[in-house]
Amino acid sequence: MSNRHTIILMQPSQNRATRTFMDYESISQAMDGICAIYERKIKNLNPVMRNITYDIQDLYNYIDGLADMSALVYDHSIQAYLPNDREWIRTKMFQHLKKLAR
Repeated sequence: MSNRHTIILMQPSQNRATRTFMDYESISQAMDGICAIYERKIKNLNPVMRNITYDIQDLYNYIDGLADMSALVYDHSIQAYLPNDREWIRTKMFQHLKKLAR
């Protein structure tokens, strides 16, 4: 997951006003960013919990539970951003976490 600027677009609820984006210097950083957003949500829902644990399925459920999520990844060869859907994010997330677990 080389240095390819990545913009994550997300809409947590059906309310269009919840649309937001985050940008990262690489796909890997974007996957870390999504994990951080999920972890903040868990902390907000469980403020007295000291240690937060979750598995890949919990993370997938969070991603799938959002009204919308996609990624724009810069492709240097065409000098443009290519759109990627939620399934692509799930695949990249799995690859990223698998690499971290080694």
